[in-house]
Amino acid sequence: MKIIDAIVTQAAGMTALRRDIHAHPELCFEEVRTADVVAKKLTEWGIPIHRGMGTTGVVGIIKNGSSKRAIGLRADMDALPMQEFNTFEHASRHPGKMHACGHDGHTAMLLAAAQHFAKNRHFDGTVYLIFQPAEEGGGGAREMIKDGLFDKFPMDAVFGMHNWPGTQIGKFAASAGPVMASSNEFRITIRGRGGHAALPHNGIDPVPVACQMVQAFQTIISRNKKPVDAGVISVTMIHAGEATNVIPDSCELQGTVRTFTLEVLDMIEKRMKQIAEHICAAHEAECAFEFARNYPPTINHARETEFARQVMAEIVGKDNVIAQEPTMGAEDFSYMLQAKPGCYCFIANGDGDHRIHDASGGPGGGPCMLHNPSYDFNDDLIPLGATFWVRLAESWLTRDAA
Repeated sequence: MKIIDAIVTQAAGMTALRRDIHAHPELCFEEVRTADVVAKKLTEWGIPIHRGMGTTGVVGIIKNGSSKRAIGLRADMDALPMQEFNTFEHASRHPGKMHACGHDGHTAMLLAAAQHFAKNRHFDGTVYLIFQPAEEGGGGAREMIKDGLFDKFPMDAVFGMHNWPGTQIGKFAASAGPVMASSNEFRITIRGRGGHAALPHNGIDPVPVACQMVQAFQTIISRNKKPVDAGVISVTMIHAGEATNVIPDSCELQGTVRTFTLEVLDMIEKRMKQIAEHICAAHEAECAFEFARNYPPTINHARETEFARQVMAEIVGKDNVIAQEPTMGAEDFSYMLQAKPGCYCFIANGDGDHRIHDASGGPGGGPCMLHNPSYDFNDDLIPLGATFWVRLAESWLTRDAA
């Protein structure tokens, strides 16, 4: 691997910074301390900053030469509302909050690149360092765009990167087209007529209506959607009843829908509403159907993705740049890709052996997967990820004009 020596030299300091952020996780739009850490470091290195975009976002501005070309590099900063199981020294100090997705590492990789850029500006143009809040459900990317991210900081393209556990460190993945799904939520309230459970004929039981509805939704996936199109309907919550001998007045279903295209999403929402309302009508029950569209699908642009793959290959070799298997997880970087050309790629996080072992000899209570209470970011990625950011920006800003 062709990692920049100067970044390797600074790796210990960046590891300490990453672990400090991990120990002090902050939820979406609450990243005040994290933003302070980022802003302080950028200012120390002489990099101008803009604060407060999208509530707690930070943008660093690195200019060199006279070209109007510009590239955006994005890292997310927020943590998840979950309890950490790890017992190492840098484990979360805030109960119910944890960096279980590696945003602490994403921030550290971009800061390591910024530190290098501060003294080594081998490009002609501008690099915008985007430290984004509230990726985990808050839509921080959307809020930064609303606050004028691309108006105040015009850029030709924008790139993002996420760590990916389960693949050997030293590999990257990037592919054109849909790589992450849209994220959507639904809530369906079935209103019947409660009564004594021993006398069901005197009421309208919403529970069997709900059971039919859950099963019927899967026919949308198997019979309404083209087999070659991807889509998921998951009912994840069913709430009804308070006593074993009482038929409840109502039953509530909640869950998620994931798709790679808006066309499939339109069809699923339409069919779910029709099925819900007609099943309720068939049982003389009432139906309240709510469907909320959260993040759109993350769709990489072909030109920018191929450019990123070439840069990756120069660092780790062509064989270590693999196809990006699409996932039904969602990512609000999708909003940035709707507004600007770009690419969202993965960097391998290893298989979990990097976790510091606790007194019992084990690293934690579970696998080192994203959103798992035993997860931890692999600090060996910091020099590699930072090198990619540096080489990507240098190559983009020195390439021949299209």
